[in-house]
Amino acid sequence: MLEVTDLRAAYGRIEVLHGVSLTLAQGEIVAIVGANGAGKTTLLKTLAGVHPAAGGRLRYDGKDITLARPHARVAAGISLVPEGRQVFGPLSVRDNLRLGAYRSDAGDGDITEMEELFPILGERRDQPAASLSGGQQQMLAIARALMARPRLLLLDEPSMGLAPMIVEQIFATLRARHGAGNLTILVVEQNVSAALKFAQRGIVLETGDIAVEGPSAALLADGRVQRAYLGH
Repeated sequence: MLEVTDLRAAYGRIEVLHGVSLTLAQGEIVAIVGANGAGKTTLLKTLAGVHPAAGGRLRYDGKDITLARPHARVAAGISLVPEGRQVFGPLSVRDNLRLGAYRSDAGDGDITEMEELFPILGERRDQPAASLSGGQQQMLAIARALMARPRLLLLDEPSMGLAPMIVEQIFATLRARHGAGNLTILVVEQNVSAALKFAQRGIVLETGDIAVEGPSAALLADGRVQRAYLGH
């Protein structure tokens, strides 16, 4: 579904991604993990078109999207849940969901589906998004992205600042959504243990390069990953 070949990204003269190559099959859940500053967020932003590629190639469904604008990628079926939620605070929960559908023909039926997926959003539908708790805002950000009816969902640090119980709830809901439809998920996480338990396969990013990759269970048992990222 997604082919990333020798992808490079930079901020000015400082290169952050040094030629990352990876593939993502349709229906997979893959976790990108690593320490702060590894380039995880830059990778997702570049895949979403929010940050320009400085080199390499991106192919999605067999088409070259390296130079495609962000709105064109959304229309093609790629949605990003950004780091820090970035909900529209003054707008209601429902209006946030409606904005998520601006490139699709999603309507009230889709909003009802999101409210069933995350019941708290239905209870708070008329409240300003800024009045929600951090976990509720993360649910809203995910639901807003799903309103675009994506085939590829990019999640950037969904557990950031949230209690473990809320993180488990969000990952369980995403797993159910993945199982119910044809959804591929690429998640970036600092919470290595939670991410690898959620994903089928993991990729460890280290200062802009892929250090280790493989099945999640193998990475959780890998001594290098244990020492570097799990504190064991």
